This record gives sequence, C-alpha cells and structure tokens, in this order.
Amino acid sequence: MEFSGLSAQDLKNILIESGVIDEEKLKEALRYAEQENVSLSDAVTSRGLIKSEDLTKLVADSANVPFILLSKNMPDQATLAIVPEIVARKKMIVPFKKDAAGIHVAMADPTDLETPNFIERKEGVPVLVYATTIEDIDTVLEFYGKGLHDILEDTFREIETNNSKSGEEEGAQQPIVEIMKGIIFQAYRNRASDIHIEPRERGDSMVRFRIDGVLHDVSVIPRALHPQVISRIKVMARLRTDEHQIPQDGKMEIPMEEGEENKEIDVRVSIVPVIEGEKAVLRLLAERSRQFLLSNIGLDGENLKKIKAAYEKPYGMILVTGPTGCGKTTTLYSILKLLNNRKVNIMTIEDPVEYDIEGVSQIQVNPKAKLTFATGLRSILRQDPNIILVGEIRDNETADIAVNLALTGHLVLSTLHTNDAATTIPRLIDLGIEPFLIASTVNIIVAQRLVRKIHEDCRASEKITAAEIAGRIGWDLAEKMFEVKRTAPDDAVYLYRGKGCEVCQHTGFQGRLGVFEIMLIDEVLRQAISQNKDAGELRELAKEAQMVTMMEDGLAKVKMGVTTIEEIIGATKV
Repeated sequence: MEFSGLSAQDLKNILIESGVIDEEKLKEALRYAEQENVSLSDAVTSRGLIKSEDLTKLVADSANVPFILLSKNMPDQATLAIVPEIVARKKMIVPFKKDAAGIHVAMADPTDLETPNFIERKEGVPVLVYATTIEDIDTVLEFYGKGLHDILEDTFREIETNNSKSGEEEGAQQPIVEIMKGIIFQAYRNRASDIHIEPRERGDSMVRFRIDGVLHDVSVIPRALHPQVISRIKVMARLRTDEHQIPQDGKMEIPMEEGEENKEIDVRVSIVPVIEGEKAVLRLLAERSRQFLLSNIGLDGENLKKIKAAYEKPYGMILVTGPTGCGKTTTLYSILKLLNNRKVNIMTIEDPVEYDIEGVSQIQVNPKAKLTFATGLRSILRQDPNIILVGEIRDNETADIAVNLALTGHLVLSTLHTNDAATTIPRLIDLGIEPFLIASTVNIIVAQRLVRKIHEDCRASEKITAAEIAGRIGWDLAEKMFEVKRTAPDDAVYLYRGKGCEVCQHTGFQGRLGVFEIMLIDEVLRQAISQNKDAGELRELAKEAQMVTMMEDGLAKVKMGVTTIEEIIGATKV
C-alpha cells in the first residue's frame, strides 16, 4: 500500500502526531523500509505497528477525505463498469454509487488526485472521493462478478429476446438453465462451499458465495428472473414447484463440462420462504471435498494417537462437538473411512446424508415419514450393526438410545453442539443421561473449529515482538507456546502471513483446516463424571492429563506457519 501524494516524511509526521506509533518503533520501521526496499506504509502495517484500515483512516483524515467500508456499500454492475477493470486494479479505485451529486469512488490511496480528475473529465460529472482499504477493494474486484456477471448478462439478453418473440416457454427456459450452470460452475471454480440466492426488498436477488468460511456478494439477478431461477432449482432438485410456503430440501448432481477435473458436482439444496420470497442455499459437495483423511483436516501428533486409541475400541462413544459448519461431519467421515472394511457392518442415520460412502448403509432422516434419529436408531439396532454413526444427538430420546447402543457392544459416533470438550458432559446430563452412564460409555470428546490456512505460494514471514504477541494472547500462553519471557518483551518472534496474490484473490488465505481440543476419558475423568463434577473441574483434570486446548492447538499451527494468530483468536473465543 502506497500513498502517492505523501512523502515518507509526511507519513512519518502523520503517524507521530496521531500518537499510535512511538518514534523509536517508527525509526525501526524506516530502517526496515530502506533495507527491504518497501514503502513506509508497507513497513508499519507488515510489522503490525498499525492496521491497514487504521492507517488509511489517518491518511484520509489528513487529506479531509471521508472513510467508507465497501462491504456495506456494494456497487451494482452498471456503476462498477464506469471504471474499466484494468484501471480499477492498477489504481485500486472502485466507483460504488452514482447520484445527482456525481460519481462516488472509493480509493485505497486518498492522496491520488490524478485518477479522480481523469474520471471527472471522462464522465463529465463531479467525482466524490472516499477512502477505503485495499482489502475492501480487492473483495469487490475479485468476488463481485468473478466472471459470472458476463455469463448472466448474456443470458438476460437472450431471455429478453425470447420474451419479445413468440414467448415460447422452451426458449425462455434454456437461458435459465445456463444461468444456474454458470452460477454453480463459477462457485466451484472459486472453491465456494455454499451459494446463497437471496431475494431483497427492492425486488431483485443477490447471489453470494461462501469461500473459506466467508460470504462474498457476487452478482444480482433481476426481479423478473428470481422466481424462474428458484423454479429451476426445484426442478433440478426434484422438489415441488407449486409449493412456496414451506421449506424444502433436496439434492442434485450437476455434470461438469469436458476437461474439468471431476465428472459431476453433488449439490445439496435448501429452499425456505422468507418475507421477500424464497431463498435458496446450495451446498457444493464436490469430489475434492471427499478426501477424508484425519491428517488432512489438521489432526496430528498426540491428538491423532488419542483418536486412534478411541476408534480402535469395539464399543463406546466418540463425540465430536462444535458449532454448525465447523467440520464435525468431515471428522466423523474420516474416522468411518478408517473403520470401513468387509468385516464390520457400518450404518449411519444422518440429516442430511452429505456424501455416499461405499460399503456403508446410510439412512436419511425423513420426519414426514416419521423417520427420525430415534426411530431410525431403533431400526438400525435390528440390522446387526457393529458401528453406528448418528448425525446429531438433538434430544433425550436419541441420546438415550445412542448411550444404550454404546453400552451393549456397539461403537457409536455422533455430534453435539457445545463450546468445548468439557461442556459436552453437562450437555448430555441436560439431555437426561445419568452421569454414571456417560462415564461408562464415552471414550473421547473432540471439540473443533475451522480456521483459514495461509496461502503457501504468497506466504511471507514477519517479525513481531514478544510483547506484541502477549498483547494478543496473554503472557502465560505467549511464554508456553512461543518460548518468550516477560523479562524480555522486545525479543523478536518470526510468524507468517499471506501477502495476497491473484490465486488467493488477494486474501492471503486458501483453504481451511481444523483446530482441536481432544478430551480422552481416562479413569480419573470417569470418576469425576460419575461424581457429577462441573465442566470447569473436568477441564482442569483433562489439562492435568495433558489435554491440549483448542487455543494451544491453534497457536501450535501458527508457530508452524499454517495460519495466523488473528484466525485462531477469532475461531476459539467463546
């Protein structure tokens, strides 16, 4: 990030006057800038002396330019097209609104006067300048459209042409098919896990992709086409097209174009009625997501040994806990894959069945047919199973049956929604399970979260002080995990971050992995559970038995250069 209208001395003066960086650290940053041949702004942000957003705000204030967050002011495609993409990328400028006052543009460099003057002369209307962050502009440029806009525009024109002719339904439907194919293919190519198609108050609908856990606005579907798109999704997922007042769930398979790495994409569909119409969420379940290996999801070392010891037992319970979307199902499937062989009968009951596993009998929950987790488990018991996966323990009846199955010689795998491993025990008690039964059946509890991985191709090291690390995680953790001392707060620690590149859409991240907290239920913990000890006491006993907390597991991955401290703090705070 550079400010073309500011010299290094000007920027230094702004920073000193603001008081956010002391002069000694600023001198170090200047020396670093000279040695590495980078700008002072890059030096102070890369060394963690000030956030990029805060620095931009300071410069904007000095230039009397208002600051804006583009995430709350996303431009439509017509406004975005005012500035050619090549210029927008080179100058880091985005037009986000056009009204009677003129064209409103957001710039990463509010000191650049030449670019807005050029736009003003070209368009013949005033240009109002706002400051924003490079990250905000990157998000707009990389995710707003991402090639999808051109596909949609072509099909919109085709639909209008068809409608202006004889109005033949077949001719009008084909472009809708192309719209859906385009949306799904673009989501797949951008590694999106979910597609959201959301109707808005203004009548149109927004298409959003969830990439590495973060939702990004992608494009807008006109008002007249939203019902047709939803109808097409229903047809593809074999849902009722005449039902608009109740939620519907389904699944579809999308064949890939010739030359793609996979032959088809499995898509799970959920449609719910909202105030503005019907909202569709499509979850992409591509073949590349089916590589169920515990080592691939972030489990290694002692944690991996503990899980291996638990699943090698012929009976008992393995519980995986955490919020929705934290990878619990992937962890369970990874264990099932290791257990899956011709010598055992494995059965699952899930809602929904996300992936078909060869050699495993999988049951889909269907409340309309009165097939619930509880009724399904009773049926499974008569199928002579060895290993049973219960998608989620939601109620007393399911919990009671699952515990009894574990007591009678079955290995049971399931999930719960709890904050950490220790709070799983009181949650089971809340569901009506006696403490002595929990102590007798639970082998291991795995609590987990997902964090974004640093993109290896643009990974770079950065030097920060022990005091700066302690300011984020506290001295106790800093000393334990990074081998620093309170008596030497200025000692240097080298960590990693992603600089951002075209491949990772300038986010610095690509992909996700898990951070884990694994509570192996030993004899000491069994006795404590039987005595109905609270979660805090159980947690302390587990730590005495060398349980690694989620924060510690995450910080170990930070030290390895896999992720960042900010990701760990964001994922593990409860």
